[in-house]
Amino acid sequence: MKKILYIESSPRKNRSHSINVTKKYLEKLKSSNEVDIKKIDLWDYELPEFDGDLLNAKYTAISGTESTPEEDNAWAKVIDIFNEFQDADQYIFSVPMWNFSIPYKLKHYIDIVTQPGLSWSYSQENGYSGLMTGKEATIIYASGDGYGDGTGFESYDFQKPYMNLWLTFIGFEKIESLIADRTLFEPEESELRALKG
Repeated sequence: MKKILYIESSPRKNRSHSINVTKKYLEKLKSSNEVDIKKIDLWDYELPEFDGDLLNAKYTAISGTESTPEEDNAWAKVIDIFNEFQDADQYIFSVPMWNFSIPYKLKHYIDIVTQPGLSWSYSQENGYSGLMTGKEATIIYASGDGYGDGTGFESYDFQKPYMNLWLTFIGFEKIESLIADRTLFEPEESELRALKG
């Protein structure tokens, strides 16, 4: 059975275009596959603040020096969240555009799971290497206006480039996108596009 982790990043719930498109996508996925879907609602999910002992623990991990008990305790929370994150075969992200980028809750989650020795590594010989190989992701994007090719507003879009860069950095090779844009307009003017990466 394929394990799917669905990460929801909009607080608007039933009024969210990214969530509503994702629900339909998941229904279709469940009807044609044997899947186990786990959902993380980032608006109802405790993420530790990245400061103090937690920040020190990260740099201890990078430098390979000995950590303090306080740093170990702080880092254990990161390990727990990362273990939950990495325990899937496929990932579904519903991502609304906020001020041309992603919601801060999603950025916070990304900052927690993107750690040396967990989702990526570095060596002088090979540079950076993603450790999340063999995984696939589908990202359902929503934005109030259109920022795609030919609109003249392509440079405003930090949402899709950031998500693709992050997933590629940590090792994902198969990334697909569904895009619901112009959601501030009347339904007949809204668009739903699919991109395959």
